[in-house]
Amino acid sequence: MTTPLAASMSSQGIETKAQIHPNLGTAELVEHALANGEGRLAKHGPLVVETGQHTGRSAKDKYIVRDETTEDTVWWGKVNVSMTPEHFAALKEDFLAAVGDKETLYVADLFGGSQPEHRVNVRVINELAWHNLFIRTLLVRPTADELSGFDPEYTIIDLPSFRADPARHGTRSETVVAVNLKEKLILIGGTKYAGEMKKSVFGILNYLLPTKGVMPMHCSANIGQDGKTAVFFGLSGTGKTTLSADASRTLIGDDEHGWSDTAVFNFEGGCYAKMIRLSEEAEPEIYATTRKFGTVLENVVMDENTRELDFDDNSLAENTRGAYPIEAIPNTSADNLGPVPSNVIMLTADAFGVLPPISRLTPDQAMYHFLSGYTAKVAGTEIGVTEPEATFSTCFGAPFMPRHPSVYGNLLKERIAKGGVACWLVNTGWTGGKYGVGNRMPIKATRALLNAALDGSLNNAEFRKDPNFGFEVPVAVPGVDSAILDPRSTWADGEEYDATAQKLVRLFVDNFAEFEAHVDEGVRQSAPTAA
Repeated sequence: MTTPLAASMSSQGIETKAQIHPNLGTAELVEHALANGEGRLAKHGPLVVETGQHTGRSAKDKYIVRDETTEDTVWWGKVNVSMTPEHFAALKEDFLAAVGDKETLYVADLFGGSQPEHRVNVRVINELAWHNLFIRTLLVRPTADELSGFDPEYTIIDLPSFRADPARHGTRSETVVAVNLKEKLILIGGTKYAGEMKKSVFGILNYLLPTKGVMPMHCSANIGQDGKTAVFFGLSGTGKTTLSADASRTLIGDDEHGWSDTAVFNFEGGCYAKMIRLSEEAEPEIYATTRKFGTVLENVVMDENTRELDFDDNSLAENTRGAYPIEAIPNTSADNLGPVPSNVIMLTADAFGVLPPISRLTPDQAMYHFLSGYTAKVAGTEIGVTEPEATFSTCFGAPFMPRHPSVYGNLLKERIAKGGVACWLVNTGWTGGKYGVGNRMPIKATRALLNAALDGSLNNAEFRKDPNFGFEVPVAVPGVDSAILDPRSTWADGEEYDATAQKLVRLFVDNFAEFEAHVDEGVRQSAPTAA
């Protein structure tokens, strides 16, 4: 079904000879994508597409226009790279010329954010039908009545065929993601990776919401049978999706949320899951979406004859992805939101084997670890290389945070303190030694500890103070081997544990140095202790 645009493109200053396809539904967009040769149908109905050269975000090709609006509000640096207004003006001129010459365009009017008073109206203009299907799946879809009066506030124009000119546009390459917060316009060119659109909307909300006192979060969220909400922060590989996708709890969302005075609300209306090495046994709910019409699979290898999918084949990309509406997952929130959190979980996969499996944090400690955004991974894949590598991504999502991290950290601390929220640091990494020596934390133990934290029973346990990090660690928990609660005792050599712990402490302290001037004394005192 086609729903006409309530606000014409020409009213936005966008003129084109193209045939406009406004607000098409899933089936129509799939038909267009197939007719255009953009993708193929797999055996059970999903649309399979390839993104070509770009199989992930082009982080080094993203820019924010630096002007009087953003000069003092954006955290400029390696993450938020500036573009001059003059370069953007030239880029915009060339983008609009390219739009004007298109034969066909797909336009979708969508919401970023599920809570009406905090959402933003976004118009997305695409040259590819599957891109329009992707963003329609990932963002919140307005009702017919909402579309009839839809007034776009922000506009995204995504033209994979466009090639930026570094000399004329001030870019690094022919690929560009340019964000103009003053003009409320985002231009994406030279990449077929659809995730750029999704993350651009996340960036808009991360910029706008803090001024309203709303906390934007790169996290998953769910609701227990007791009606209490938990949010899960964590970088890739820490278990954010796995631990939040609990059949006994109602899923609010898997990636991007806001925390207002009255709710935790999903920014999106869909999910964007990694598909590499996906198995029905390990993740049955996500696997089921790969057998549904309307799902979009990026760079997943498919047998040309049988149309069977091979999730173990990474020949097209390691970052294979699937986009599907959130209602494709059983037991999801009908309103895409839930009550304000009772628990905040920060997940880390500590490959050093130093951190306990679970720790209780004060509000100051929660802000410290939120700003740190720590996890650790194995440094390489060569035989014999076992030294872990620390990764710090502030706010558990540095690439998407336009403002200074302290803005988000202070918001989190205030909301935790105001709501009496319990905060936990959960290590899903290694125990009994670092990677290559110890073992991965048993998932059964992690789930038992997490369940005890979420149902409140863990608060009744006896706690000890960790000598290195200062947070509280339970001494004994029913159903969990007490040995793993004391990481030092699981190492064959206690002195080696101490040395490794101090190495990790120094990494934390060095990383946090850039934030010290922006936080209060309580947060500074929450730093781990160097010997």
